[in-house]
Amino acid sequence: MTTLTDLTIADAQAGLAKGDFSARELAEAHIRATEAGRPLNAMITETGDRAVAAAEAADDRRKKGEGLGPLDGIPVAVKDLFCTEGVLTTAGSHILDGFTPPYESTVTANLWRSGAGMLGKTNLDEFAMGSSNMTSYHGPVHNPWRRQGDNQPLVPGGSSGGSAAAVAARMCLGALGTDTGGSIRQPASFCGIVGMKPTYGRCSRWGIVAFASSLDQAGPFTRTVRDAAIMLNGMAGHDPKDSTSVDMTVPDFAAALSGDIRGLKVGIPAEYRVDGMSAEIEALWQQGIDWLRDAGAEPVEISLPHTKYALPTYYIIAPAEASSNLARYDGVKYGLRVEGSDLNDMYAKTRGEGFGDEVRRRVLIGTYVLSAGYYDAYYLKAQRVRTLIARDFTQAFENVDVILTPTTPSAAFAVGEKMDDPVAMYLNDVFTVPVNLAGLPGISVPAGLSEGGLPLGLQVIGKAFDEATMLRAADVIERAAAFTARPAFIAGEAA
Repeated sequence: MTTLTDLTIADAQAGLAKGDFSARELAEAHIRATEAGRPLNAMITETGDRAVAAAEAADDRRKKGEGLGPLDGIPVAVKDLFCTEGVLTTAGSHILDGFTPPYESTVTANLWRSGAGMLGKTNLDEFAMGSSNMTSYHGPVHNPWRRQGDNQPLVPGGSSGGSAAAVAARMCLGALGTDTGGSIRQPASFCGIVGMKPTYGRCSRWGIVAFASSLDQAGPFTRTVRDAAIMLNGMAGHDPKDSTSVDMTVPDFAAALSGDIRGLKVGIPAEYRVDGMSAEIEALWQQGIDWLRDAGAEPVEISLPHTKYALPTYYIIAPAEASSNLARYDGVKYGLRVEGSDLNDMYAKTRGEGFGDEVRRRVLIGTYVLSAGYYDAYYLKAQRVRTLIARDFTQAFENVDVILTPTTPSAAFAVGEKMDDPVAMYLNDVFTVPVNLAGLPGISVPAGLSEGGLPLGLQVIGKAFDEATMLRAADVIERAAAFTARPAFIAGEAA
C-alpha cells in the first residue's frame, strides 16, 4: 500500500475527494516525515501546528460541501525567504535572527487561500546566494541521495536546497523556492524532482526577501510535472503591490498536459555543448531529443550566440542588485544588532558578524561594479550584454516553440567539494542563468541516473508567459523517462 507521504499532489487530491483519508491524516503523516527527516537539516522552522489547523479547516469545508481551493488540504513547505506572518523568517542569515514578519508574502497568501497548509520553513543558502546550500547560517542541507557504494554526504544544490531535499525525501508534497540564476532548477536536478521557474512577473515578488530584484522569481518544487502545474495555479496572479507583477489571466496549467506535442518545434542550442561537459550529460540530452522526436515533435538546431557571456553578465548584475538590496540590514530596525562605539561602528560590526563569507563576497563585488570608476566598464556593459542574450532567445523563438537543454553540467557533488573555488561553484549555473537574464520560464525534469546512481535532469525553456506549452513538453519527457528511482533517505517510509 502506498504511504500517504509517497502520494503526488494530484493523487492526494483524488484520495481526499474519495474520502480515502482526511486532510488531517495527510498532514500528520507529513509532520512525522518532517521529524524523521531532521538529519537532512532541510527545515529551519517546523510549523506542524499550522499544517494541522489548515488541514482541519479543509476537512470542515469538505464536510460542509463548501467551495474547495486547488490545493485544499495539501501540506507544503516554504523556503525561508518568503515572509510568513508570525513565523520566523531568516533568509538563512544570522543578520535576520529573531525577525518575525507582521505580514504575509503574496505567493504564500495565495497558497493559503488555495487551501494549502505550511509544514515549515526550509533551509537555504544565505540570502539565496549559492549553488550548494552550504552557505546557510543554519548549517548545510544534505541531499537524500547517495552515490552507489559511497555514503559521503552530497549537496542538494542551491539556493533552494532545503525545499528540494524536503520534497525528494517525502517530507512534503510540494515546496516553494525562488530562482535567481537557477536556484530552483539546479537543486531539482540534483535531488531527482521537478523544479519550475515561471516567467518573470508571473508570480508576485512582494514579501520575498530580495536578492537581485530583476532576476528573482518564485516557483514550485514537486515530484511530477502535473503537480508543478497545480501548484503554479495556486501561486500565480497579478499583485498590485508588486510593480513587476504582470496583469494577465492565469490559465489552467494542468489542463494543458494533453500528452500531444505533434508538430511542436524544439530548439537545440549548439552553445550549450560546453567544454568539459560529461559524456553522460551529452547522452541524456540526446535521449531527451529522441523522446520528443518519437512523440511527434521536430528538433531544430538553433544558435544562442551570446550564451558564453551569460555567467559573467549574471555575476555582475546579481551582486550589484544584492549590494543595493542588502544595504537595509544595518542593525537598526530589525534582526541582529552588534553595538559599537558609534553608528558607523555599529553598522560595520553588525554586518561583519551578521553576513557570511559568500554574501560579503557578492556585496563587495556589487559595490565595486557600481562604483563611479567602474559603473560604465562593468555594470552598464553587463546590462547591454543582457539585452543581447534576451534578443537571442527572442529570435530563436521565432522558429521554435520550446528549447531543450541539460539542467546542470554534472550530478550532485560532495559536501564541501567546491567551497574553496567560487568560480567552479558558479559554473553549476551555466545552463540555468541565461533563462533568468531573459526573464523566461524554465523547468527541470528528472530524466535519468548518472553512472554513480545520482539523478540528472533535462531543462525545457519556454516562451515568455507560455508556461503551458513548456509544461506540455516537460510532461512528455517525464512520461518517456519513467523516472521511478528513489533516494537512499526517505523520511516518510515510517509514516
